[in-house]
Amino acid sequence: MMRDAASNRDPGSRPQRRLARLLQGDGLEQRALRGSLWTVVGFGSSQGLRLASNLILTRLLFPEIFGVMALIMVVIQGLNNFSDVGVGPAIMQSRRGDDRDFLNTAFTMQAVRGVILWLGCVVLAVPVARFYDTPELAWYLPVAGFVSVINGLLTTRLEEANRHLQLGMLTRIELASSALSIVLTVTLAAVMRSAWALVIGMVIGAAIKWLLAERLLPGERNRFRWDRSAVAELVGFGKWIFPSTIVGFGIGQGDRAILGKYLTLDELGIYNIAYFLASFPLQLAIAVIWRLMIPVYREYHQGPSPMLTYRLRRIHWGLTGGFLAVLVTMAALGPWIVALLYDPRYESAGMMLPMIACATIPQIVMLSYDQAALANADSKRFLVVTAVRATLFLSLYWVGVHFAGLPGALVGQALGAMLAYPAVVWIARRHQVWDPLHDAVFLSAGALVALLVLWF
Repeated sequence: MMRDAASNRDPGSRPQRRLARLLQGDGLEQRALRGSLWTVVGFGSSQGLRLASNLILTRLLFPEIFGVMALIMVVIQGLNNFSDVGVGPAIMQSRRGDDRDFLNTAFTMQAVRGVILWLGCVVLAVPVARFYDTPELAWYLPVAGFVSVINGLLTTRLEEANRHLQLGMLTRIELASSALSIVLTVTLAAVMRSAWALVIGMVIGAAIKWLLAERLLPGERNRFRWDRSAVAELVGFGKWIFPSTIVGFGIGQGDRAILGKYLTLDELGIYNIAYFLASFPLQLAIAVIWRLMIPVYREYHQGPSPMLTYRLRRIHWGLTGGFLAVLVTMAALGPWIVALLYDPRYESAGMMLPMIACATIPQIVMLSYDQAALANADSKRFLVVTAVRATLFLSLYWVGVHFAGLPGALVGQALGAMLAYPAVVWIARRHQVWDPLHDAVFLSAGALVALLVLWF
C-alpha cells in the first residue's frame, strides 16, 4: 500500500524509472536505444554545424562553386565505392573483431587502399574535367583526393567502438572534427573566395578527425600487419561487398553524376543545397542504421527468441516512425526554411526540397533489412539486392530527367525504390526479419504524406 501511495503521489515516477532502466541497462534494447540517441545527437549536431557553415558559405561564394564541389564528391565517392572491401562491416560482424592481428591486417589493407584511391583521383582528374566541361576540376581533384590517404590511416578503434555500440566517444570526435574543420573552411572561404577554400578545408577536416581519433580513443594503436588468415576472412567477406559498393555508388551519387550532364553548375549547386536539406532524414536513418543494426542483428541471430523478436520489432518500428516524422517536418517546412535562411539566389531550392524529400520515403521504410544479411556475413545476397536497387534507380532516374526534367527524375527515383521491394522482401525473409505490417503501415502513411505535401 505504501508503494502504491508513493506511486500515486508521483505519477511520473514509473515512466521515469522505465526510461532510466532503458538508458542504463546492458540488454540489447537498452544498448540500441543509447546507441541511437548518441547517433541522433551526433548526426543532428553535425548537420546543424554543416547548415551554419552552409549559410555562411552561400553568402561568401557563388552557386557554381557548390556545383563544382558536387562533381568533386561524385568522383571521390565513386572511387571509394569502387574499392570498398567492407573492412568496417567485417570488423563489426566477425568473431575475430577484437583480435589484434585481424584488426592490424584490416588497417593495413585500408591504408594501401587509401593511397590507391588518391592515385586514382590524380589519373582521372583530366578526363573528368573534360567530360563535365569544367577545366578547374583537373586541379581540384588531385588535392581533394588526398582525403583518401588520410582516411585510410584512421584507426580501427573506431570500428571496435561501433562493434560494441560504444558510440559516445565516436560522437564527440565527429562533432569536434566537424566544428574545427568548418571554422577553418569558413575562414579560408572569406580569404580566398574560391572552391579552393572548400577543397583545402575538406583535407584539413580529414586530418583533424585522424588526430582526434588517435588521441582520444582508448586501446592499442594500429600497426602494419599482414596475417594471412585475417586477409582470407576479410577478402572472403569483402568479395561481395566490393561489387555491392560499386553498384551502391549509383544509389548514393548517381543523381548528381547524371544531373551534372543536364544542369548548369549554378543549377547543380542549387540542387545540392536543396538535397542537403531534403536528405537530412535519409542520411540520419543511414547513419543510425549502419551503426546500430549490424550489431543488433548479430546478437539477434546468435540467440533468437520470442523476446528478442519483440524487441527487434520495437526497434524497427521506432526508428522508421522517427525518421518519417523528421522527413514530414522537413518536406512541409522546406520552402519556408529556404526562404528564411538563404538569399534570393537560392530561392528555387525551396521548390525542389519537398519533391526530393518525398522521393526518399520508400528508401527510409525499407532501409534496415539488408543489414541483416551483412550481420550474417551474407554479402552475396546483399550484392544482389543492391544491384537491383541501383539498376532500377539509375535507369528510371535517367529516363525521368531526360523526358521530364528534375520532377521526372524524382518520380523515377521513388518508382525505382518501390519496384525493388520484392528483392528487399527476399533478403528479409531469408534472414527472418521481414515485417510486412511495418512495411504496409509506413509505406501507406508515406504515400499519404507525399500526396498532402506536394498537393498543398
